[in-house]
Amino acid sequence: MARRLDIELTSSRDDGTWTWRAAGAKKPKGVLDGSLIPDGVGIGDVVKVEAEAYMEGLEITTVFAPKAARKQAETLELLGSGRDEPLVTQVLAPKGKGRGRGRDGDRGRGRGRDGERGRGRDGERGRGRDGRDGDRKGRGGRDNRGERSDRRERPKAPARPKAPRLRPGRVHRQAALKALPDLQHKLADEVLRGGVPGVRQAVDRMNEKAAAEGMPKIKTEPLVALAEKLAPSLKAAEWRDRAEAALAGITEIDVKDIRSVVVAADSGARDDESRALADQLRDGLTARVDAEHRKWLDELAENIAQGRTVRALRDSSRPPKAGAPLPPDMAERLAAAASASLTSEVTQDRWATVLDAVAFSPVKGQVVPEGQPANPNDQLLAAVRKHASKVPAIASSFGVEAPAARKRGGRRTPPPPPKAQVPPPPAAEAAPTPSPTETPPEAPTEPVVPTDSVAAEDAATEVAE
Repeated sequence: MARRLDIELTSSRDDGTWTWRAAGAKKPKGVLDGSLIPDGVGIGDVVKVEAEAYMEGLEITTVFAPKAARKQAETLELLGSGRDEPLVTQVLAPKGKGRGRGRDGDRGRGRGRDGERGRGRDGERGRGRDGRDGDRKGRGGRDNRGERSDRRERPKAPARPKAPRLRPGRVHRQAALKALPDLQHKLADEVLRGGVPGVRQAVDRMNEKAAAEGMPKIKTEPLVALAEKLAPSLKAAEWRDRAEAALAGITEIDVKDIRSVVVAADSGARDDESRALADQLRDGLTARVDAEHRKWLDELAENIAQGRTVRALRDSSRPPKAGAPLPPDMAERLAAAASASLTSEVTQDRWATVLDAVAFSPVKGQVVPEGQPANPNDQLLAAVRKHASKVPAIASSFGVEAPAARKRGGRRTPPPPPKAQVPPPPAAEAAPTPSPTETPPEAPTEPVVPTDSVAAEDAATEVAE
């Protein structure tokens, strides 16, 4: 096998050979053919060679010429003005008459001769080229469509921070893997990744690849049996890692992740220590949900008081404690705020937004709109039809009929068709009744086939004979 190394040329012989030694060695190592030496190489130079290793030693087959020294790149001298100028400069356009200026030089569109925006000589609101009002939509006024603008300044709710997700360690999983033989580590990794079904799928993929390459297939049953044997201990170690991480961040981690760990405790907690850990998680989850529920009620009250009706309606449909009803006083306040938000003076887009939030809230049956748009557009009618089954009273006020509620359960299978009546066969002649002295003929008996396989083969042989 060829290998490369650095050697030092020590001497040149009369027969055309050269002696060499490894770079840094004290004594010569061997001899090489002088015809391999490139031009410009002499005694004492260190060169890189390629040699073949044999039983007798190394035989040099190639001597590489030394690399030439790199030439220094040529540089160009930059000649500047010698003045100290700023790195960033700006040039402003000269002042003059531009687009949108009036006769008196005031900036702005729609200004009248008296210099006021949107006002004419007589003080009335000016109009643009298209005939529309210069002041299209004032705060709290009416826009050009005759509808009252609902874009009042509302205090914005602070952004809700997202809870961090669960990030378990790998301490117990690594310990479980070290306790297994080295040959089972790959199989254990596959069990942790996808369980026993994942092992089956991996074996099927390997068998498909082996069949395509003409290789023998792998037996599935032994690997699946071993995976089923390893799965309980590996899953318990994985649950232990998740449980310890969830308990460490019980006040910060997302409640959904903590709840998933608690639910998996029935199959993951297999010893006393794990069961005690599961009990601590259940207690911590209960305290966390109670605290989140109180915080949720406080946020609802604050959103209602600040006029953030849509956010309050959407938050009311997602309580932290599943199945917890909304307090009656809070429900009345929320329904009253939603009813006050559905008037004939708000824009139709706002009407549709509030209706969408009402349809998924727990107070959807208590909301009674104070008014509705006189001429609803297609978008609003589409929203009403979409939520007609959830708010049938509001839908009926728009002339939309709520669809009939579907019955739960699967479809009823139709009864089978009646069978055709087959006429009874003709009555056979009565067989002669044997006399008491006569013996009735014996009926032929069929051989009884035993259920046992060996006995069944013997019986089949006897029948054949």
